[in-house]
Amino acid sequence: MMILNNMKKTILCSALLAAFCITGAAQAAPAHLATANAAPAFTQEAEELARLPGGGWLTLDKHGLRLFNASGQEQDRIAVRAKQLDTRLDGHQVLAVFLEADTQRPLPVSVDVQAGKLNRRAPFPVPTFSVEASCLYRDAQRLDHLFLIGKDGQAEQWVMQGEQRQLVRKLALPPHAKHCRVDDGARRLLVSESNMGVWAYDADAEGMGKREVVALRKPYGQLDGGAGALAVLPGGVAVLNGKAEKLHLFAHQGGRWTAQPPQSVALNVRKGASQLALDTNSLLLRGKNGWQARPLQWRGKAETASTVAIITPQGQTEPMARQGDAADDPAIWLASDPAHSRILGTNKKQGLLVYDLQGKQTQLLEVGRLNNVDVRQNIHLGTSQVDLAVATQRDDNSMMLFAINANGEVTEAGRFPTGLNSIYGMCLYQPASGGVEAFINDKDGTFQHYSIGMRENKFTASLLRSFKVATQPEGCVADDANARLFLGEETRGVWTTSADAAKPDALRLVLPVGQHLSADVEGMAIYRKAGGAQKAGYLIVSSQGDSSYVVLDAAAPYKVRGRFKVGFNLPAGIDGTSETDGLDVTSANLGGAYAQGMLVIQDGYKRLPDGPQNFKYVAWGDVAKALKLE
Repeated sequence: MMILNNMKKTILCSALLAAFCITGAAQAAPAHLATANAAPAFTQEAEELARLPGGGWLTLDKHGLRLFNASGQEQDRIAVRAKQLDTRLDGHQVLAVFLEADTQRPLPVSVDVQAGKLNRRAPFPVPTFSVEASCLYRDAQRLDHLFLIGKDGQAEQWVMQGEQRQLVRKLALPPHAKHCRVDDGARRLLVSESNMGVWAYDADAEGMGKREVVALRKPYGQLDGGAGALAVLPGGVAVLNGKAEKLHLFAHQGGRWTAQPPQSVALNVRKGASQLALDTNSLLLRGKNGWQARPLQWRGKAETASTVAIITPQGQTEPMARQGDAADDPAIWLASDPAHSRILGTNKKQGLLVYDLQGKQTQLLEVGRLNNVDVRQNIHLGTSQVDLAVATQRDDNSMMLFAINANGEVTEAGRFPTGLNSIYGMCLYQPASGGVEAFINDKDGTFQHYSIGMRENKFTASLLRSFKVATQPEGCVADDANARLFLGEETRGVWTTSADAAKPDALRLVLPVGQHLSADVEGMAIYRKAGGAQKAGYLIVSSQGDSSYVVLDAAAPYKVRGRFKVGFNLPAGIDGTSETDGLDVTSANLGGAYAQGMLVIQDGYKRLPDGPQNFKYVAWGDVAKALKLE
């Protein structure tokens, strides 16, 4: 299923900062904002609040969560001791989440603005640690996430859909975090560490993520006494210093944070007790005497990630038996009965694994540190017909062969030294004339081209040629029908050359790293309709740097057809993919969702919840629909 990242109006509010009607994570703020009236008198006792569509208010105070219309009439109330309010807007429905003070359990509420009703939704589980800060994040799939941050730095990211609440991942964040907010458009989690400063993290769960320093306390930065409350601005953030004496505005431009001159404020509150909120045309600050308005001069422009189709996976394999960077490259073997087909996957710390189409592991061959693997079937070698998998073995820099019988059982069938110093990637080529050949590469750019044969019922391997690319390669795929080899230089792009050793030609750059492709260039595969007239097919390439996948024609002029990412399938409990190494694809009808074929993708970070790496199954029909492919 494709979901486009068309970000809508959001409200960014509350916990220790509320956000009122800042329209448009995707819009620039006006150059000069006039002074606004302070929050109305009936909100002055509120500890946290948010302005609603139509001019109403949502407030959190000692009486609980209260809903007011624009005239100040209380329409509904949830009586509870609570803290840490945050909201997101979707039309006339508002999602609000706050923490029940006694249990610290997050409680979601749907606010029906037109009906003037607060409707409780299924709560989250009671946290296993003491929560100091919480905040909402709406991702590119329009899924709502909740970050929970503890005083000791423990943190969790949860996702909600309907009444479903699932733990996405655990995080390690700074201790003594009192405030957090998320810039949805920039997919940025902002965390205020009271004794140190403000940090920015990737809000998306997939990938290892990164953190940036936004601002630090003196003498390392400008913040006097550390950092206090936060409010997200378009393309930036407003921060109160730890003493609640100065207001700082920081803009994110060109990958850097820049500061405007600080403004003095007089909130007269104890350290850490200040609150900050963003109205349409002013900042609201809560001090000892309630909320005060301050004109906002801001020229920042909201950040938005590029629009890309998001596909939900249909299945996944069982996790690896090794932690860390273990799973690398998959290959698909087709059975005479498609339902009995197999997925082969390498474990760089253990060997070769075999899975069925439901993702259940059926075999483990503990043969050492395998990297890339590829499969070819119905290979004629002399009087024999075989199905063969070939993999690169990094312990002894050898090429390993595996025979696959009619039942999909895999056995080791041969091992051949290559003489390479740091063997890495590989792919197979099945010429129209028969037999099978292998391309093996080294991290230094060397490619070796082997012919695989059989003599006296034993496999043989003979070197046909060698060539070299300028920098480190890994992924490659052979287009058997057109005798072309596609190979990736990780930091430069995708190249093509002849797969026929007798007809070599110069390397030609097909797709450079840049607009469509983000380094590293990793796995690649070719999709060709079975029995169709589409001889060229599509080339699929893993763009590891931005965890996306590029689809382009596998024939000149190599037109790019589109890009996609793999997101959450929450009903099935399957996370997306990130930092993919290897992938494979088939056009064979494997039944059900895979009637038009299957794409198998290595996932660098297993979420929902955290766990060892695995492989995800994606229906090619979903890719074709999302990118409008033939």
